[in-house]
Amino acid sequence: MAKIRVVVVDDSALVRSLLTEIINQQPDMTCIGAANDPLVAREMIRELNPDVITLDVEMPRMDGLDFLSRLMRLRPMPVVMVSTLTEKGAEITMRALEMGAVDFVAKPRIGVSSGLKELSSEIVDKIRTAASAHVKRHSADLPVGTTKPVAAVAPQAPVTPSRAPLGRVSTEKVICIGASTGGTEAIREVLVPLPADSPAIVITQHMPPGFTTSFAARLDSLCRISVKEASHGERILPGHAYIAPGGKQFRIDRSGSNYVAVVEDTEPVNRHKPSVEVLFKSAAKVLGPNAYGIMLTGMGGDGALAMKEMRDAGSYNICQDEASCVVFGMPRMAIQAGAANEVLPLKQIATALLERLALGGTGVRHRI
Repeated sequence: MAKIRVVVVDDSALVRSLLTEIINQQPDMTCIGAANDPLVAREMIRELNPDVITLDVEMPRMDGLDFLSRLMRLRPMPVVMVSTLTEKGAEITMRALEMGAVDFVAKPRIGVSSGLKELSSEIVDKIRTAASAHVKRHSADLPVGTTKPVAAVAPQAPVTPSRAPLGRVSTEKVICIGASTGGTEAIREVLVPLPADSPAIVITQHMPPGFTTSFAARLDSLCRISVKEASHGERILPGHAYIAPGGKQFRIDRSGSNYVAVVEDTEPVNRHKPSVEVLFKSAAKVLGPNAYGIMLTGMGGDGALAMKEMRDAGSYNICQDEASCVVFGMPRMAIQAGAANEVLPLKQIATALLERLALGGTGVRHRI
């Protein structure tokens, strides 16, 4: 089997050396080049035609975002961003994912050598995932949202023009979303078209500490619903979306007649923290037929079995189809487990969800 051919782009000689060593230690991949800035990388890519690029976010001569933007327009290929654990680094990383980067690795600000070595398994796993990802050409940068009205005038998916208000079903129903690789943009695609009276939404996206705050803020600027990082003990309310904090487990529970968020610093599940399995298991137990489950793009099978538990408890579940996924792993495993009522292209999921909500969850659609 041919090895995955990787080009490393980073202005730090130490980071280039460490990443090259980590990559070359793997039997299924090889670092075929290392560039200290994007202009050198551009020529290297032309000559070597790599399978995956690792790209530093902040570099001289041309920053990582400018380079990524040009690359995804002219020669789209899998890119794994190498980000710093800072607020600015997190914001830039979210932008990079919007522009087509497959995933990112968060390098430590101090102790870079030991830190990257500790992250070696994560780094090579993300390179492997990127090598098999479906990368699409980006003809232009996505609009930068700063205020709520953006979503009202520029939804990213078709929305049924006329519908009944959702208030009568919003208080009891909860939409549960799980995602991993490629999920930040897939989640945006689902949330942006939803109206302000949408039922509550709980989300687990595989993401490390320090990045979910920026992710939530970015979505909040684009959506008509309010989007925030989940806090332990807060009520789960209609018109709001709650994102699992990076490095914590997130589940839903009941307190009297209210749903509440439970955020805990417990062990990883399926190697993930946060884990979709944790959220979906709680949905099966607490929400039953009041849940809608959505499984979006991602590597592996986290949450697949729990999503089947949700369906057995009465939820209605939608999985993203293979053609629209960056990585089809998580939806594929959920479908194989018998967890899906429907399998839909990403751009149809919000519309299908709104149709069922408008029917009060009683409408009959195609089941699989």
